[in-house]
Amino acid sequence: MAFDTWLAFAAASAVLLVIPGPTILTVISYSLAQGRRANLPLVVAVALGDSTALLLSLVGLGALLATSAFLFTLVKWAGGLYLIYLGIGLLRSGTSVRTLAGPMAPTSTRRLFFHTYVVTALNPKGIIFFVAFLPQFLQAERNLSTQLWLLAVTFVVLATLNASLYTVFAVSARRLLSSVQAQRRFNVLGGCLLSAAGVWALLAKRSG
Repeated sequence: MAFDTWLAFAAASAVLLVIPGPTILTVISYSLAQGRRANLPLVVAVALGDSTALLLSLVGLGALLATSAFLFTLVKWAGGLYLIYLGIGLLRSGTSVRTLAGPMAPTSTRRLFFHTYVVTALNPKGIIFFVAFLPQFLQAERNLSTQLWLLAVTFVVLATLNASLYTVFAVSARRLLSSVQAQRRFNVLGGCLLSAAGVWALLAKRSG
């Protein structure tokens, strides 16, 4: 995989990870309720959860892409259209406010870890997103399996770092996410990025 392609994937993943979703909202809520003792199990749960979701995606995706060039092209087109659909959805959501859960009752770190892992690993939308997102950065003339695993490891590392930062700055993050203006910016940024990635995928196919 060319370095500039990997760098583009890393940059896009970093921006997408910063945009708060169910996992980050769960992480912030638990961090605030449980304090520093929750930080390690939360970060480990996110890392393992993303690894599980990516593994489920890669098993099916790798087998599919290895069968034929036609299916590779088909997946890239379908993925590009899906990314555009997600982007438009975020842009249309505009100022919709996502509230954080209120303070939770004390719970064991084992239950805290399990809940965060399940939220991260078994989110069907996350698995579908990986199937749509990863192929946009693959080069058909190179080994697909190696590229998929490289992208997966990169994403998990960035997701773990992102979760770690959110746990450390949980109070500040909660204040930020309670702002309608900030949420509007998150939605617009994420919508533009996803839509641009989808359009880029479709145009890149046409020029090929």
